[in-house]
Amino acid sequence: MTKLQLKNISKSFGDTKILHNINLNVHDGEFVVLVGPSGSGKSTILRIIAGLEQPTSGQIEIDGKNINNLPPKDRDIAMVFQNYALYPHMTIYNNLAFPLKMKNTNKETINSLVNETSELLGIRNYLLKKPRQLSGGERQRVALGRAIIRKPKFFLMDEPLSNLDAKLRTQMRAELLKIHKALSKSVIYVTHDQTEALTMGNKIIVLNKGEIQQEGSPSDVYEKPHNIFVAEFVGNPAMNLFKVIIEKKSKIFLFDKDFSFEVPENIYKKLQANNSLNKDLILGIRPENIHISEHSPAENKIEFTAHIELIEMLGNEQLIHASWNSNTKGSTFTIRHSGKCHLKQNESVKVFFDINNAHFFNSETGERISL
Repeated sequence: MTKLQLKNISKSFGDTKILHNINLNVHDGEFVVLVGPSGSGKSTILRIIAGLEQPTSGQIEIDGKNINNLPPKDRDIAMVFQNYALYPHMTIYNNLAFPLKMKNTNKETINSLVNETSELLGIRNYLLKKPRQLSGGERQRVALGRAIIRKPKFFLMDEPLSNLDAKLRTQMRAELLKIHKALSKSVIYVTHDQTEALTMGNKIIVLNKGEIQQEGSPSDVYEKPHNIFVAEFVGNPAMNLFKVIIEKKSKIFLFDKDFSFEVPENIYKKLQANNSLNKDLILGIRPENIHISEHSPAENKIEFTAHIELIEMLGNEQLIHASWNSNTKGSTFTIRHSGKCHLKQNESVKVFFDINNAHFFNSETGERISL
């Protein structure tokens, strides 16, 4: 069993601090995704693990052994980049064989491993070709093969699919997961694409400005975001966020002067227990949890009139961009609507959401209030 640990890793370039006390455990066979916007420190973490950068402080351990001063070649870690990093003058066979030749592996073993790896990746028919003769997806498979053939303890992948078109990215996501299952090796995967993170990782680390915002399973991160940043970043379209106040006496839930609703008793008591009454809060609701009203909503469902501003047709679903009414500024939100849509732009329609699907955040700290 192989385990990687980052303990209080910080990294600075001069006076600029890039990483702030990063703590991370990667267990044997895990597919861990580091996700966050550009500049959040994702690739820096990979480079520190690989030994291409030294941490300013903190420890990197593999199986309990400190590897801070271990050269990259001795860490038994393979890295796959966004750019394929293939030798253009070599055949695919020689590209795959190159890391083994550098270790003076015998020809028989090299031939066996090249055939085994190319078979796994579906590129055996390309072994005599040059990289320029292959498509982007095929070249990415070769780059992956160069990492796999070494049989390392860990794979580090830095946005390996970002150069591919949308269809090929979807295909390669599925293939990478199959390969991960077949190899049973730990993968640390960097992406800014939250769709990749949710579909590929069994553990997601959300980063922003060099700090870990949340760590957990895809469902936990999506359904129970720790703060406003995670709520907005994870999910496409982003979570709808509204300013609200829960009044202490009348138990009224205010979006602004024009909209007020009664808060269900169970929600009111939980907010009261958290000392969140008569304070500015942020209410969050996912687009798929706002529905077009076809009949009177049941208990705990809050209904209101929305003004449709734009409808995006996405085949089997629509994204409906709306506002509380045509005169209210800064109160736009998105509805994810499945099935047929007979609505039109500039039309008004009744919509509702279940308050039990809502999230409440502290407007000052951005942290989610546990209900």
